[in-house]
Amino acid sequence: MIRTLQLALASYRPRAAVPGQGMFDPSVTRMRVHLSDLDLYRHVNNGIYLQCMDVARSNFIADLGAARTLAERGWYPVVAAQTIKYRRSLTFWQRFDITTRVLGWDARVVYLEQTFSRGGEHVARGVVAGRFLGRHGERVSAPDVVALIAGHPIESPELPADVAAWARAVDVAAR
Repeated sequence: MIRTLQLALASYRPRAAVPGQGMFDPSVTRMRVHLSDLDLYRHVNNGIYLQCMDVARSNFIADLGAARTLAERGWYPVVAAQTIKYRRSLTFWQRFDITTRVLGWDARVVYLEQTFSRGGEHVARGVVAGRFLGRHGERVSAPDVVALIAGHPIESPELPADVAAWARAVDVAAR
């Protein structure tokens, strides 16, 4: 429930934009493990990582100063696909950071990397293919979203090979 409330706050009352934040600059969200995040083995439940990633993506949009602009158009983000690899556990009351950055985009989706770290130690890495929809559920092209946020059209960098292969494997890449 805590993460759902954090997401609502991050989405409907976004934090202030970071002056000079660019599309390719990392966005950092700092969190702490709460009791409700834990599973029976006393470490963070895998589903909680995904909820934390939702909050961090909303903060990323806020850091870019794009929350209001997207809302005015009625555009909102949804996850088309995601994958995560865990390396270490997070346990009760530990502080951790989620660093979100854009890897690139195609005609359909924007690809993000979200890394979890604790005290400089790598904990987990998630890759997300995110889409944007309009007020009536219509699909908004990723290049249109990027151009709106950046203030002008820009070309996507080449996706890392592992991300491009994953996008093709889960059939989320533009056809």
